[in-house]
Amino acid sequence: MSIKKISALFGFALLLTAKFNFAQELGILPQPESVKVLQGKFVFSGNTAIVDKESIFSIAAQEIKLLKKNRTGGLSNQLVFTRDASLKPEAYRLKILPEQITITASNKLGAFWAVQTLKQLAGTNAFKTKNTWVLPALEINDQPKFSWRGVHLDVSRHFFDIDYLHRFIDRLAFYKFNKFHWHLTDDQGWRIEIKKYPELTAKGAWRKLNNQDSACLKLATTNPDYRIPEKHFKMIDGEKMYGGFYTQEQVKELVSYAAGKGIEIIPEIDMPGHMQAATRLFPWLTSTGSVQKEKNFTDPVCPCKETTFEFAEHIFKEVAQLFPSKYIHLGADEVEKSSWKNIPECEALMKHENLKNIDEIQSYFVKRMEKYFHSLGKELIGWDEILDGGISPTATLMYWRTWVPTAPKHAAEKGNPIIMTPGEYCYFDAQQDSHSLQKVYSFNPVGFGLNESEQQYVLGGQANIWTEYIPSEQRLEYMLFPRMLAMSEVLWGHQQDFKTFSRKMDRQFTVLDAMRINYRFTDLKGFAENNVFLKSAYLNIEAPKNAVVHYTTDGSTPKISAPKYTKPIYIDKTQTIKAAIFGADGRMGDVFTANYVQTGYVDAVSLKNPKPGLNFSYYPKFYKAVNLISEADKTKTATTAAIEIPVEDKAGSFATRHQGYFYAAEDGIYSFFLRSDDGSVLKIQNKTLVDNDGMHFAIEKSAQIALKKGYHPFELLFLEGGGGYTLQLEYSLGASKRKAVSASDFVIE
Repeated sequence: MSIKKISALFGFALLLTAKFNFAQELGILPQPESVKVLQGKFVFSGNTAIVDKESIFSIAAQEIKLLKKNRTGGLSNQLVFTRDASLKPEAYRLKILPEQITITASNKLGAFWAVQTLKQLAGTNAFKTKNTWVLPALEINDQPKFSWRGVHLDVSRHFFDIDYLHRFIDRLAFYKFNKFHWHLTDDQGWRIEIKKYPELTAKGAWRKLNNQDSACLKLATTNPDYRIPEKHFKMIDGEKMYGGFYTQEQVKELVSYAAGKGIEIIPEIDMPGHMQAATRLFPWLTSTGSVQKEKNFTDPVCPCKETTFEFAEHIFKEVAQLFPSKYIHLGADEVEKSSWKNIPECEALMKHENLKNIDEIQSYFVKRMEKYFHSLGKELIGWDEILDGGISPTATLMYWRTWVPTAPKHAAEKGNPIIMTPGEYCYFDAQQDSHSLQKVYSFNPVGFGLNESEQQYVLGGQANIWTEYIPSEQRLEYMLFPRMLAMSEVLWGHQQDFKTFSRKMDRQFTVLDAMRINYRFTDLKGFAENNVFLKSAYLNIEAPKNAVVHYTTDGSTPKISAPKYTKPIYIDKTQTIKAAIFGADGRMGDVFTANYVQTGYVDAVSLKNPKPGLNFSYYPKFYKAVNLISEADKTKTATTAAIEIPVEDKAGSFATRHQGYFYAAEDGIYSFFLRSDDGSVLKIQNKTLVDNDGMHFAIEKSAQIALKKGYHPFELLFLEGGGGYTLQLEYSLGASKRKAVSASDFVIE
């Protein structure tokens, strides 16, 4: 082969690689099914003609026309909508050539998502007026994998007004979500006007500040995102009350607005539990006629009284008229069923309906309400507790309890549609750490033990956000973004590797800035929370590209006037360094703390007969802290290779202990990273090194210790409070990459 031919082939290969990389780095979220890079560019401007001859792409055409109004000048070119009935619902083809954009779809939804892709390609210019859009020539074939791509918002615990919800809908549409699950009622507030029962909003929508508000106000002293907006207070009978509600006219308008953005709104009126906002006003709804907190949850309504069904049917009749969605969400979760015991009406119902237990009373209520929903032309969705006592074959199950891993398979075996919302991946009210985004991105909606034939019942999934400790729009956005972007790519279904997604995220941050979203900045890395040094050290902060970091060396909270991080910080004394990313608008992200203490090496211990493994102990009891673990509660011991929990039938709440010796392969400073849900404590040399104790979502704590080569006493204590657990221990030596502990790291004697 000639040198010229080799050079030509090499050049062609480089061109293909460049095109492939360019396609991957476009920053479109969620990732399209396929992207082909063409030659040239298209300039979208005020002179671009919009051609929709069949007039079936109304919402897409309206969206692009509104965007066109904000552009000036430019070339005379056109954007053409065409129809191909063979394409699946929501699928589209997008071809961008220098003289014309062609959007092909079978319906208005597919065309609308194509327009969102154009906006994504425009980047920050999509949110600026007058600017033209310079779009690369491309050919995209795209369709979602899942038909249910949702985000849930609880507006009961803390209220979000109708103006904000319009912006919320815009953001869902931009990232191609198509369902908004609106949690409208709960113990803390009733948020939707019901004309049959005006008291529900006149009184049930308002409350005094509670313990959750107090927690937010305490946090607000150092973080303004926790402030409770004054606009949600009003004086009632001389008392300052918190709350708010939506009129039926506001609901209708928002439903219409969302439909124009490709989004279906699904209302949730949670019952029979989580109903204290109603039972306070109508105590006759409960079994005892009183309103109180039972063992775990508030008193539910009584499904053994006909008056309960009359009340519920009046409510759902009005709700059904407001929401064109085919679905209504009944909730039916976390029901304190013990309140139905020893109640004459319930005993009579059980006898009449041949019900064996109170779980079947719950099932009776759900199935009866489902029949009523069907009479209204609606289908029922319930949280996965609707499995308890038996599920009807037509109900849709929303899976959230990760500690009930068999629930999805149980539902699929019965042929019930499933929406995946497992808390471990999908609960965005969980506090974030450096692992959170990757955790969401690893979510597989068709996992959870489902075989290929059972996976067909999975409609998709959604992110859920509960607002007990989310009192403001700023805090809500901080908890949603950027995790919502990872979820959009998971549910659209054409995921790549997390590194590629992370690179695309770097492009998205400027877009989030343009949308004025209070997103969470990426974590600062390169250090533990508690660090040690021998004589001196350097703190080398790993920050996202183009991030501006300010820091202090006296332990005070950094401000934008604090020194800017430009090079590694020299450490030669015990001190505390705090650092934070600052946005272009001066907004400060999370504060990261690095404590430094001068130390010497810890000597290893001598072992006569070391053997691989760790001693394991199991305690099937609920503990709030590891120091409460009692040996009297221990029911199992074993030897494990590393950090494993060799118990097949784990209790709902339990504790564990791993004991042995950690082997330090050489003298050095070892960094340990302990991530858990719930509490955990790591001890080295019989002293606490990492304290991650307490009841909490999965978070990581870290610390360093200087170890001499050899064996060092090791103990790891862990608590699982209920709801699914995480327990991960990693370490690094010096500047090496961190890795998970393994069997080679541990011995017992």
